[in-house]
Amino acid sequence: MTRRQATPTFRATTLTAALVAALVAVLVLTVRKDGYFTDPAGLSWLYAACWALFAAAAWSLRRVPARHAAALVLAGGVAVAATGLVAAPRTSTDSFRYAWDGRVQAAGISPYDHAPADAALLPHRDSWLFPTGPACGAPDLAAVSEGVCTRINRPAVHTIYPPAGELYFLLVHALSPDDVRHKALQVGGAVLATATTPVLLRILRRRRDPRTAAYWAWCPAVPVEAVNNAHADVLAVLLSVAALGLTVRHRGWGGALLGLATAVKLLPAVLIPGALSGVRRARDAAAVLLPAAAVLTTLYIPYVLLSHSSVLGYLGGYADEEGYQDASSGNRYALLRLLLPDSWAQPAVIAGMLAVSLYVIRRGDPERPWSGALLVTGTAFLLTTPGYSWYALLLIALVALDGRWEWLGVPVAGAAAYLTSRAFAGAGTVMYAVAALAVVCGWAARRRSDGPHDAGADRAAGRLPGRVPRAFPYLRKATPSSAGEPR
Repeated sequence: MTRRQATPTFRATTLTAALVAALVAVLVLTVRKDGYFTDPAGLSWLYAACWALFAAAAWSLRRVPARHAAALVLAGGVAVAATGLVAAPRTSTDSFRYAWDGRVQAAGISPYDHAPADAALLPHRDSWLFPTGPACGAPDLAAVSEGVCTRINRPAVHTIYPPAGELYFLLVHALSPDDVRHKALQVGGAVLATATTPVLLRILRRRRDPRTAAYWAWCPAVPVEAVNNAHADVLAVLLSVAALGLTVRHRGWGGALLGLATAVKLLPAVLIPGALSGVRRARDAAAVLLPAAAVLTTLYIPYVLLSHSSVLGYLGGYADEEGYQDASSGNRYALLRLLLPDSWAQPAVIAGMLAVSLYVIRRGDPERPWSGALLVTGTAFLLTTPGYSWYALLLIALVALDGRWEWLGVPVAGAAAYLTSRAFAGAGTVMYAVAALAVVCGWAARRRSDGPHDAGADRAAGRLPGRVPRAFPYLRKATPSSAGEPR
């Protein structure tokens, strides 16, 4: 490489690395700020700064040659994920339930049989999960139910987590030193989040451009939700990404991994239409669905046999509490409720999801199942407008696989619904509306940039239209002659 060629590459790489370093610094401040209860507005501004730096770093990366980008994405991903370890969980207490479920299972008790506040589990309590004295009065740390002070949320109800998630909690407990508290699950989240990046890079190698993996590796939601809050969704994401990658060549193995991902958190079930993209024969569909169902059933059976209570736990109560069963309460279906009567929201969701799923199954590209999966998953988020930001970790990984960055507005909207709405009422609904508009604009721009000839070729080949815009050539599949060349 000549000096004239090397200089722009060096400058682009240096600028990108500097932006990632700045992102890491602001993430440390964000994670260390304990403002969920005391200063949600200030914490929201820090989140916004993180997302702005993330966008700048991802944009700058487009000028880094593909042959250098993979190492930069990996190194930056490790640094970004590590920022989640600098403080105890800040904006969620779910990991405390994980730790409790792991402890209960290690004692030979089904996690589905007793709520944490149940007196039958009194011998397994400790001062960390069940604080006493002044710690019990801290509103940001403890909940009081039935006279029991605990850091575990909803202590009077049974767990809702599927069996593979429960096995993960048991494994972390078994491998953890005594008194490690929240750190074990945070480290587990960091390992899983970091491990997802090379899996993404392996899949993206087929199009010879690893740069979109940064959408996962550097995304601020990953250190906050997967590492600091240690949400088990990150394990489901890793399995889901691997499942979609395998489905292209090995439907059976891909289906089995998809069943395993669904057994961690139920959300990956929404990927099924994407995994069935382009399927024309019943036996091809069965090659995905039967292994998925077999793995899910096999994991549930031992817990069904060992438990005296339902293995669904509080799942139905949770759906009702969050407003998914009654559209007239809560903030679910927020966009639909702006346009339709409340009673029409659920039928509209069912009709919309059915239409999009059938479209993806019939017209999707079997070589890119994640493209259809992104469309179905993103549509589900926009129709239901969930209020928990960690659900969108799955969507972020799909964006990294597919490259349609405009869908990243959805996780931003989820964060606004969860955090910013505490300071500014209606922020979540506004941001979901902005995210939906961004997706529509992105679709229109891609259709226009593809041109009529390319769009017709997509339709003839049965592919989802408008995936790769000329406006962003670094997202296009590189030819062997151009792979790795500076752009």
